[in-house]
Amino acid sequence: MKAVIMAGGKGTRFWPRSTEEKPKQFLQLASDRATMLQQTYERFRSCLAEEDIYVAVSENYLPLVREQLPTLKAGQLMIEPDQRDTAPCVALAASFLLNRGIDEVIVTAPSDQFIPETAQLMEALRAAESVAEEDETVVTLGIVPTRAETGFGYIAASEQVRAERYGHLIKEVKAFIEKPTKEKAEQLIQDSNIYWNSGIFIWKPSTIAAYMRRYQPQLWSVFQSSGDALKQAYRQLPKQSVDYAIIEKVEKLYTVPIAFLWDDVGTWTSLERIFDTDGEGNLLFGSVYPHGVRRSIVYSENQRIVVIGVEDLIVVSTEHGLLICPKSEEQKVKEAIAALNSDQEDRKG
Repeated sequence: MKAVIMAGGKGTRFWPRSTEEKPKQFLQLASDRATMLQQTYERFRSCLAEEDIYVAVSENYLPLVREQLPTLKAGQLMIEPDQRDTAPCVALAASFLLNRGIDEVIVTAPSDQFIPETAQLMEALRAAESVAEEDETVVTLGIVPTRAETGFGYIAASEQVRAERYGHLIKEVKAFIEKPTKEKAEQLIQDSNIYWNSGIFIWKPSTIAAYMRRYQPQLWSVFQSSGDALKQAYRQLPKQSVDYAIIEKVEKLYTVPIAFLWDDVGTWTSLERIFDTDGEGNLLFGSVYPHGVRRSIVYSENQRIVVIGVEDLIVVSTEHGLLICPKSEEQKVKEAIAALNSDQEDRKG
């Protein structure tokens, strides 16, 4: 089995700490000793041979990858000409490997997830691998939900168990469910066959190619070219997630339910599930002086911050900007930063 770590995202919901120049996967968010990318790499490195781990990254972040993972060889870097979301990235990975005669099962995984139980993860991946070796078969890890989360997508699995491998059940996926409302999420988690969609997929490069040809022929045709022609065509591809492009259309799709600790480190409040809060439920980073503050996240990079009499608030100050946001509104940070960037581009124009 091989691993492809996808490291091309922008992580805008962690603004202003995560920026376009240095997004969250290159930051020490869940650890004070390693970046998210380094943690993901070490997770796979503990169980796979060094030469079996690849990193897919856009050209502009290549220097950061080389700085943080200096032992990676050039042949382990899958370079995206531009950031076009996960569907083009996965297609690039499949083309890259097939062109080198490699068709063993691969794990395509985000670079920004928190999974401390490495041994349990690898057991689940081995179970998935045993099924993904079949042609045109895709397996995903389904996370047993622990709360009514509105920031994740969900998957609905069959009650019937297809197989049990390495101590893990394998079930058929019946449907995908978009990020739900709070009320809908509370209903979903009452069903024992509902799981969070981890975004981790286990499949063969030839399986990816088959589904790309079937459902995204224009996207896949880009990889029939090479050199500058491929780069130009890639940059023109529409941004599209691999879930929407092919996963939701796959005929042979299964999930391995897992109950160990997992988190998509996508928002500021996700840090509350990784780090211990103080006696008032606060997470404080840097020179922060709270007075009558409860259940808040305050991060200061370069200056002292005094926060008085607030609850359930996110306050982040870095050299790139200042964010003040109620926790309940943090899913809107991405939208707000998109508007900010658009306004800045308009002013430049």
